[in-house]
Amino acid sequence: MTSRLTLISARWLCAALTALCLVAGGNGFALAATSAGDDVGRSMVDYSYERAASEFYKRTDAQAILDGAVSGMRAAIKGHGGDPDKLPLVHATNSDASNLASLNHELLTADHDFGTMVGDRNMAYAAIDGMMQSLHDRWTVFMTPKEYRSLSEGLDGGNFAGVGIVIDVDPGTKSLLVVQTIDGGPAEKAGLQAGDVILTVDGKTTQGLTTEQDSALIRGKAGTNVQLSVQRQGETKPVQVTITRETIHAPSVRSRVLDGDIGYVQVLVFGLTTGQELASSLQKLDKQGVKGVILDLRNNGGGYLNAAIDVSSLFVPEGPIVSIDSRTKPLTTFDAENTAGTPRPLAVLVNGFTASASEITSGAIQDSGAGVLIGTRTFGKGVVQTIYPLPDGSAIKITTARYLTPNGRDINAVGIAPDIAVQDVKANDFGKPATDGQLQRAVAYIQDRIAATATQDTTKPSAVDSAPSPAPAASAAPASSQQ
Repeated sequence: MTSRLTLISARWLCAALTALCLVAGGNGFALAATSAGDDVGRSMVDYSYERAASEFYKRTDAQAILDGAVSGMRAAIKGHGGDPDKLPLVHATNSDASNLASLNHELLTADHDFGTMVGDRNMAYAAIDGMMQSLHDRWTVFMTPKEYRSLSEGLDGGNFAGVGIVIDVDPGTKSLLVVQTIDGGPAEKAGLQAGDVILTVDGKTTQGLTTEQDSALIRGKAGTNVQLSVQRQGETKPVQVTITRETIHAPSVRSRVLDGDIGYVQVLVFGLTTGQELASSLQKLDKQGVKGVILDLRNNGGGYLNAAIDVSSLFVPEGPIVSIDSRTKPLTTFDAENTAGTPRPLAVLVNGFTASASEITSGAIQDSGAGVLIGTRTFGKGVVQTIYPLPDGSAIKITTARYLTPNGRDINAVGIAPDIAVQDVKANDFGKPATDGQLQRAVAYIQDRIAATATQDTTKPSAVDSAPSPAPAASAAPASSQQ
């Protein structure tokens, strides 16, 4: 079982995509074939401790991680009516082996005294969750099998059951926001709109939950109902909305032609097949005679790192795309893949929900000069996570590095400023040429660039007039050097 390098933000498509960027990497989880039952849970706890202590991108404190494990188990015990104070504290030493032995003994004690009440596996989950929380990093989390499956399905493509919305947790209010509805999906049919706040899901509050937890609540089997309590802007009272889940296929790329010769491409998430989907969309637009492209990365929270490199490479002809800087490994730079087509005017739409892998692409395009960014400052998620799957289908996600743009910019908590600032548009106007001010500005920019290119073409000398004199055969140079 392998770990996966990821750039995580907080966005989910329900059936749900998070803003994520994954690529294969790291060491797998090793577990003896004879391990079973609660032994598996203890092995998972040991493995999670090792990953937290050794792979987190900042220096860690063993005592804090052990305290986190105990706090998690104590919370689980208290939640099931037990006395959490009966579980003793664990004291760290300078030896990881000793700390693991103490942690293992602590979990055995908890399983023996409270396992029937809490459940052995739930106790292990509580310990792992507590360790992840002890690192005080919003991107470092434990995911249950359901949460991890939801994340993987959303990014790996295919069909899955859900309501068809993109969600995000507002970092200020901690409210669950509807960022976008999927065209033709059950949420759109039920009247949900971008900007709606989901207060409860089947009576359970969303306040304080992670996007992974929210998504797990919203998703379910096709044909089943989910009831949402929704607060809409301008309304005084929440609205109760019942939605029937459906099987949804959500492509990661949408494209169309604007104003006859401008290609508009919206990338919803950097998924497993996004690079291929985008390349195909650009080819179709080329056949339709487009002369410039608008790449819409607004409300795109990220995806696979490889997908970000693939997408960037379709616009950046050469040079670095992104560099990964971790505590335990040398700086690693990923270069363009030489897949860029003919250069043409390019505008990239960005906003405060453009995050993670989207910022990799935005930064690469801006730093290389391949295009301009239009909109508002991006989210500012410049750290990298690794996802470590666990043998029962759960997983841990740990921040293991930061990333830098080609010019060496660290955009974490800062974001990327657009080249052309245009204020945010109303949620209901998003993507509509008649009312989307940011899109209108991008169209105007592309039109100006197309016109400028046409003017340059008409003033160039004819091919015969401009042909250079042949060089002497003995000193002839390759055509590529005659620039």
